[in-house]
Amino acid sequence: MRLLLAPMEGVVDWVMRDTLSQIGGIDQFVTEFLRVTNVLHSEVVFYRNCPELKTGSRTRNGTPIFVQLLGGQAEPLAMNAARAVKLGALGVDLNFGCPAKTVNRHDGGASLLKSCDRLYDIVKTVRAAVPAEVPVTAKIRLGFEDRSACIENAKAIEEAGATWLTVHCRTKTDGYKPPAYWEWIPRIREVCKLPIIANGEIWNVADFHRCREATGSTDFMIGRGAMSNPYIFKQIRESLAQSNVTEAHWQNTRGLLPGFFEASTFHINEYFAVSRTKQWLKALSLKSPEAKEVFDQIKVLRKPLEFRSQLENFCS
Repeated sequence: MRLLLAPMEGVVDWVMRDTLSQIGGIDQFVTEFLRVTNVLHSEVVFYRNCPELKTGSRTRNGTPIFVQLLGGQAEPLAMNAARAVKLGALGVDLNFGCPAKTVNRHDGGASLLKSCDRLYDIVKTVRAAVPAEVPVTAKIRLGFEDRSACIENAKAIEEAGATWLTVHCRTKTDGYKPPAYWEWIPRIREVCKLPIIANGEIWNVADFHRCREATGSTDFMIGRGAMSNPYIFKQIRESLAQSNVTEAHWQNTRGLLPGFFEASTFHINEYFAVSRTKQWLKALSLKSPEAKEVFDQIKVLRKPLEFRSQLENFCS
C-alpha cells in the first residue's frame, strides 16, 4: 500500500513537504504544478519549484518526490519533463485535474478531460521524451461535467504508456463539494489495468477505510485532510497495524507551527511565512477548536515580528 500527499497548488511547497515528511507515514510527494506554456523552463525555475532536486529528488528523510507539470501542449510538456528528469526528478506527473478557472481558461488542468485524444497525445509524447525507467504518471478527475468520461480518459492514458493513474473522484464542476464518487474507481478498473490511486474526501481514518472498501484500491492520495490533520498518514498506518492510533490533538500539532514559520521565512521571506502559517492554521481550524481559537486571534496580525511573537506564545 502507498500513501501519497496530493500536490495542492499554493499549499504543498518545500516547507510543507519537509514538515509532513518528518511526521511520517507518507510514501511519496508530488510537487505543486509547474505551469508549462510554450517555453522550456530554466533550471532556476525547476529548483525553485522543487528544491529537493538538489538532494536526489527526496525530502530530508528520504521520501521521494515527483515533479508535476500542467499544460495543454504536448511538445513543451515533453521538453520540460526531459529537463526535470535530467535535473534528477524521480518521476513526472501530469496534471489533468486542476479545477481552477484561470487554469481551465488557459488550456490546462481539468479542461483537457474534454478530449481523450489530447490526453493520449500528451502522455504519449511525454512518455517518449524521458527514459523508460522513469515513471510518467497522470492525475485526472472523473470528467469535466460528465463523470462517465473517466472510462475513456483512463483507457487513453493507459494506452499512451502511463505508469499509474490518480483519480480524484469528482468532476471539474463538482469542485470540492462532497461527496467523492469512489464507486467509479472499480468501473475504471474493469477496463484499465493501470494501478489506480484513489483520491478525494479522505479526512480521517474512518474515511480511509470506507474509501478502501468502496474502491478496492491499495494506493491512496490525501490532500485537504492532511492539512487539517497532519497526522492522518501515520494514523492510517497505525490503524492498519492494529496498534494505538496517535491522537491529532492540538498539543501534538502546535509544536510544528513555529518551525514551519521559520522555515517559510528562510524559503521565501517573513511576509510569505505569515501568510502561509495563517493558511495552515485556518486548515487546522476545521478539525481543532484550539487551532481555531489561535487563528481567530492572530489572523489580523500582519507584522512578522508581532506575528512570530504571538505564534510562539500560543504554541509554547
